[in-house]
Amino acid sequence: QIDKYLYAMRLSDETLLDVMARFRREMKNGLSRDFNPTAAVKMLPTFVRSIPDGSEKGDFIALDLGGSYFRILRVKVSHEKKQTVQMESEIYNTPEDIMHGSGTRLFDHVAECLGDFMEKQQIKDKKLPVGFTFSFPCRQSKLDEGFLITWTKRFKASGVEGADVVRLLNKAIKKRGDYDADIMAVVNDTVGTMMTCGFDDQRCEVGLIIGTGTNACYMEEMRHIDLVEGDEGRMCINTEWGAFGDDGSLEDIRTEFDREIDRGSLNPGKQLFEKMVSGLYMGELVRLILVKMAKEGLLFEGRITPELLTKGKFETKHVSAIEKSKEGLNKAKEILTRLGVEPSHEDCIAVQHVCTIVSFRSANLVASTLGAILNQLRDNKGVGRLRTTVGVDGSLYKMHPQYARRLHKTTRRLVPDSEVRFLLSESGSGKGAAMVTAVAYRLSEQHRLIDETLAEFKLTHEQLLQVKKRMRAEMEAGLKKKTHDTAKVKMLPTFVRSTPDGTENGDFLALDLGGTNFRVLLVKIRSGKRRTVEMHNKIYAIPIEVMQGTGEELFDHIVTCISDFLDYMGIKGARLPLGFTFSFPCKQTSLDAGILLNWTKGFKATDCEGEDVVYLLREGIKRREEFDLDVVAVVNDTVGTMMTCAYEDPNCEIGLIVGTGSNACYMEEMRNIEMVDGEQGRMCVNTEWGAFGDNGCLDDIRTIYDKAVDDFSLNAGKQRYEKMISGMYLGEIVRNILIDFTKRGFLFRGQISETLKTRHIFETKFLSQIERDWWRALLASLKRIWVSICVCAGGFFTVSTEFLAMLTSKPWEGLSKIPSIYHFISLFGNQAVFLGPLCVFSFSRIMHQTVKDLAPNCDVTFLLSEDGSGKGAALITAVGCRLREAEQ
Repeated sequence: QIDKYLYAMRLSDETLLDVMARFRREMKNGLSRDFNPTAAVKMLPTFVRSIPDGSEKGDFIALDLGGSYFRILRVKVSHEKKQTVQMESEIYNTPEDIMHGSGTRLFDHVAECLGDFMEKQQIKDKKLPVGFTFSFPCRQSKLDEGFLITWTKRFKASGVEGADVVRLLNKAIKKRGDYDADIMAVVNDTVGTMMTCGFDDQRCEVGLIIGTGTNACYMEEMRHIDLVEGDEGRMCINTEWGAFGDDGSLEDIRTEFDREIDRGSLNPGKQLFEKMVSGLYMGELVRLILVKMAKEGLLFEGRITPELLTKGKFETKHVSAIEKSKEGLNKAKEILTRLGVEPSHEDCIAVQHVCTIVSFRSANLVASTLGAILNQLRDNKGVGRLRTTVGVDGSLYKMHPQYARRLHKTTRRLVPDSEVRFLLSESGSGKGAAMVTAVAYRLSEQHRLIDETLAEFKLTHEQLLQVKKRMRAEMEAGLKKKTHDTAKVKMLPTFVRSTPDGTENGDFLALDLGGTNFRVLLVKIRSGKRRTVEMHNKIYAIPIEVMQGTGEELFDHIVTCISDFLDYMGIKGARLPLGFTFSFPCKQTSLDAGILLNWTKGFKATDCEGEDVVYLLREGIKRREEFDLDVVAVVNDTVGTMMTCAYEDPNCEIGLIVGTGSNACYMEEMRNIEMVDGEQGRMCVNTEWGAFGDNGCLDDIRTIYDKAVDDFSLNAGKQRYEKMISGMYLGEIVRNILIDFTKRGFLFRGQISETLKTRHIFETKFLSQIERDWWRALLASLKRIWVSICVCAGGFFTVSTEFLAMLTSKPWEGLSKIPSIYHFISLFGNQAVFLGPLCVFSFSRIMHQTVKDLAPNCDVTFLLSEDGSGKGAALITAVGCRLREAEQ
């Protein structure tokens, strides 16, 4: 008879699955920027981004305000052998008149209680970090601020809704003036519960409260949270699911008793889901059902007493007592007798059954909404089966004898593909507030130490001016005959005396060697009214064993690649002029002769240093005995880049490479180049600035990470400047920082993986990818830590580009009197795969701005070399052929 009477409260699995689907839609709406304003389930970001990792320590205060009792805790987290937590707490009453009075009175009361607690703990002279559990819906934009959206749970203090509760509490504390507190975090009780349980089980990523009220939080992917900027990592979301149904989405399952409860509440039309399931309303729901059944003669022989008609007389604790398996019926008789209804044995059985139906419905509905969260977590992780922990707190869950078992059973039935552990929060949400504060304190301290460490990479304007001055001195030392041999910045003459004038014509071969890939090109240049350049090329790999084998093996490999290309193009019979881009330091004695000074970029081929590379190439061609070529010019890649861009714009007089390595060349006045006879005209000088600092002149700005990278490189002590700024080494600098930060406990819970120990595992291309905002998949997989490294990478980019800016600011003799010089600088951005995106995005932007700052009298335009330095080598060859023909 009762089952039939309360049929609407007995929900089938089909209905529960439907409720689960509805709640999932509500979650999606709450997370969406477009739908959040009208969403019933607000899905509030909490700015809690991490659960405890076991490294937290310190002395903290936690405040816990969420009901008629207000709790204050002192939580000491220490690390003697293992992490331990000591807690001392006091419970203070929150009288009804304060709950319903003014906001000022409420927060004065909280401040008074906190002062009393600190007095008892003898810590009034300390400014301890405070975590504030405030168990009401708040909108947050940061961890230490929370604007109350609406009061719940019988609270009605005026002047608080819409205000920042942290500011109100700080104001009350300041007004007292007898102690100080650093409120670092305001959290919901669900978040506190999740953090409390997360301390014991790091799989915990859901917090659930089923007590006076009900709510849940969980760790959501940032990419799904439209209300907060950024896509990386996760953030805890406070669902505020008590308001589920406020938009009418649960009307089909709400009963007449639910509607009567709502009409008599302090907040009609609000928190409708909470009124169907939570402890504040469960006893009253049962009372209303008993009254109606008695009126209809189904209970107590139709007797209705004033006590039974009194609101609040049948409490949720009575429901718990009546549902106890052995003494439940006796408790029912006892409770009902106090209400004056003189129950029969059958009445007691019937009332017990009513209690069971009401509490069972609550457990089922909570299982439905929890199931929606578990499905969201599973989908976020992209796994077939979810394994997670739910931290639970609340008087109904803890005190009702059957509730927890029913909830667990229904949850597992509704989401069979989730392996869920329910972990009871023994210490309440107050400890969780302290743990949130401990995590915030840990992260704050780590950020301070990280910033302190990375400050070395952020050079001041004055430091850069000093570096510019040193570079100028090194350049002058390299240009002078007297100091050239001891100079580290070699300032090598290239014997390129002219940029293209537009009359170049013919077919030319170009070779481009400077990294692990080797390129052969056929460049067809046509002059006249419509100048054209047609290019055909093929890329060949250079195996590491060839790079570090013998010189003969290297040049035989190069000639084999040329032979293949000539066959490919069908031009093996022609003796074409050839330009050789050789991107390593060479001392040239003429345009077609270059003595290799030393290998860089990982090359180590023997019997090459000190030899003429053009001679080695010609010898390789002779050994092949298949074809002949006219090697007209050997050039550095920076020179090739400058020539490529000068063909497009004759004002181009600087070439700059930012790739695997880094270098620059520029057109210098012949009168300043003492290593070459003659004072008329200009000649391109290859600075070979990668060796800047090899004499120790940059030691004051080199970091321990730069030194570590240098010490383990193939050419320790050489190319120090290049190792600070170029693509071959930036990733390795980051890896060394990661290792250091991990050793210091900032990252990866202090555990250095074997992979991280592998040199060059963190490639420079990661820096470029991390900087690209739309690379969501990478950010999601690397998670927050890689983004924090992205921040430090940004520091590296700044330093690198600030160094690169120096070249254009040289006040050349004669030109220094001109207030503004219009320079075109060619920038070869895709020299290496590593720095292609980097140059196009952050790197180039920072460099351009720094050049402007350091060279205010120079009007500089950056022209990207679209065709690379190979085309430039062909153009130099064309210019060389033109000049050679003119001489003949």
